[in-house]
Amino acid sequence: MELFIQIKDGMPFQHPILGDNFRSAFPDVDVNNLPLEFARFERIARPLIGIYQTFDSPEVTYELVDGIYKDVWHVRDMTDAEKTTKQQLAKDKWAQLPDRDNFSAWTFNEAICWYEAPIPCPSDDKYYLWQGTTLTWLEYPPYPTDGKTYKIDYVTASWVMVNE
Repeated sequence: MELFIQIKDGMPFQHPILGDNFRSAFPDVDVNNLPLEFARFERIARPLIGIYQTFDSPEVTYELVDGIYKDVWHVRDMTDAEKTTKQQLAKDKWAQLPDRDNFSAWTFNEAICWYEAPIPCPSDDKYYLWQGTTLTWLEYPPYPTDGKTYKIDYVTASWVMVNE
């Protein structure tokens, strides 16, 4: 995608302009030999950040990088205090899960900031449930098709009707 941006007082002004729109708005400007008040622009997608990273600002900035103005996302590593807070929020969320007793064997993994089963879940195309009483993964039983509402019983690995 061809983009341009206007430059005022040496700084990017407003937002990038699509090439065709730029040519229509500024027909006298030679895009192969841009005057100082215009520059090429390159759109950079918002990066995926790591578990313990954060954006300094959710807003992108436009900056000159290697002679081209680009989107620049400011990512930083979390402080120890921010990591601790994030981990505690995850632990609090876990503690509020219904049926959490079924998952008492799971342990908190700091690397992913979430809980993991003591045995990895099978990685085929089937759906599994963790049965905490036997510490195993079992295939989910088919959901009843009678139109009623059910919830899974982890002890029996079966669906039980919810009283409405």
